[in-house]
Amino acid sequence: MASSLNSKVLAPIGTAGGLFAFGLDVGRQLFRRPFQFREFLTQAWFIASVTIIPTALVAIPFGAVISLQIGSLIQQFGAQSFTGSASVLAVVRNAGPIATALLISGAAGSAIAADLGARKIREELDAMMVLGIDPIQRLVVPRVLACMLIAVFLNGLVSVVGVAGGYVFNVILQGGTPGAYLASFTALAQLADVWQGMIKALIFGLIAAIVACYMGMNAGGGPKGVGDAVNQSVVITFMLLFVVNFSMSAIYFQLVPPKTG
Repeated sequence: MASSLNSKVLAPIGTAGGLFAFGLDVGRQLFRRPFQFREFLTQAWFIASVTIIPTALVAIPFGAVISLQIGSLIQQFGAQSFTGSASVLAVVRNAGPIATALLISGAAGSAIAADLGARKIREELDAMMVLGIDPIQRLVVPRVLACMLIAVFLNGLVSVVGVAGGYVFNVILQGGTPGAYLASFTALAQLADVWQGMIKALIFGLIAAIVACYMGMNAGGGPKGVGDAVNQSVVITFMLLFVVNFSMSAIYFQLVPPKTG
């Protein structure tokens, strides 16, 4: 009984250590040649095809909800002229990267974990190692780089669609002034906010891909084990994303001084 309890308590620690070591292995294999360019293009196209439409659809309510909530709050303080800048900052700094990462993890990450998990239970990964082919360099690196690339592009899509959706809902539903909404973009927002959103999306895509690949390559127990690996990869990625997002936001506010209107 005690040993079973100890194993349950230590299991997350072992998973965290294995995930960290796996990430180091992936980082080391990034610079190894030859680079699997065809696999990279295939995975990038697949990830974009399964995420671009859901991302565009999710970005509209994201921007609308943020604009409605912030607009209602700011109206209570009589500062309607800053509704645009506040909505843009909320979308670009946090909502865009988080929405992108959740979709990358939920759609692309689950597919990656299922693919590698199926290869694992069919012993394809073991066969590759017997032939002298490193599965990390051959399969994982192209998927990680593809997730990072597509995450950056999807973040730009979410930011544009979210800001446009927020503009429409603020002007139509809340009676805001289009000129004031557009003019307030530069009041509080700055170029560093855009770069922060892009870097967040890049890192979130890296985390989602590494977690999905690790859980897929360590799946066991037949098809049920593959399903469990997919579920665990999504849950672990979500938990890591919010922790990393908080840390990056705290560091950003310490390094970049806020712009005053």
